Amino acid sequence: MMKRMIPFQTKSNLIPGTNYKEVYKNALNIFKVIKHKTKRKPFVRAAYFKKDKIFFDHFWNHLRQKRYPDRIRRLKCFAATIDLLEHSRTKPDSVPNPLKKSETLYRFEGLTKEKTTFYVQIKETKNGQKQLISIFPKK
Repeated sequence: MMKRMIPFQTKSNLIPGTNYKEVYKNALNIFKVIKHKTKRKPFVRAAYFKKDKIFFDHFWNHLRQKRYPDRIRRLKCFAATIDLLEHSRTKPDSVPNPLKKSETLYRFEGLTKEKTTFYVQIKETKNGQKQLISIFPKK
């Protein structure tokens, strides 16, 4: 049995909007700021991983595989996810990837300003590269 992790309280709200176009546009504006900080692959520096870079390639591909209502649900937590990654030093749950033993999966738990619980999954490869895999709110 896993012990309950303490969620990180973010300073961000959920991204407002009811349709995909609205929410996606707001999430993309947040991502655009991150993208313009580098000439190469966009990343954020994660406080928990001693300021290591977390890349976004897998996240956008993963999101495209979901249906529109699920995309909206996940993207609404995007701003809070960036805040969590940049500031959280809370220890996440970590397990070896059952599909690929050379990878480790981390799951962070966060709370938005309005107390909505959400989860962020990060994948770390054996060479130390970290990728944002998924964001999803608690059901």
